[in-house]
Amino acid sequence: MNYLISVWGDRIQAEAVYSALEAAALPLSTITILGRGYASADEFGLIDPMQQARGQARLMSFWLVPFGFFSGIGFSVVSGLQTFAWAGGVGNHLIGGLLGAIGGAMGSFFVGGGVGLATGSSDALPYRNRLAEGKYLVIVRGDESLINQATRIMRPLRPENLQGYRAPEK
Repeated sequence: MNYLISVWGDRIQAEAVYSALEAAALPLSTITILGRGYASADEFGLIDPMQQARGQARLMSFWLVPFGFFSGIGFSVVSGLQTFAWAGGVGNHLIGGLLGAIGGAMGSFFVGGGVGLATGSSDALPYRNRLAEGKYLVIVRGDESLINQATRIMRPLRPENLQGYRAPEK
């Protein structure tokens, strides 16, 4: 599936483009307008990078927190440190495990969330920002010939941005 995403400054321009595409007999089921009064980015499926980063951090915490706990206990047993004399031998090992779990949680938050935020957004974030500015997106999805036809129609209307994408094969 191919996508053509165009950015328009206001609703009137977006509706004019939609009308031009409709007049050229493009199937209306392949055309979507995003913006105030139309579909939202979430309804269309533009991924929120913050939501994806939170999911990545949560996924990493499922294995990093227990790993950190057991690593902390292991380090405490191997090193034989008695950092907290009031806690006794078993208490020191449990405190070491707790500190290791905290380290695992920090790792999942900073690495999982940071990597998810840095790599997950692609071009969705700039398009979400443009929608937040009050601009409109006209998106056409279909095969390559349909995208080429839509490009020929939109380009003379001078969009702020016109970008084509090819969805990855699953």
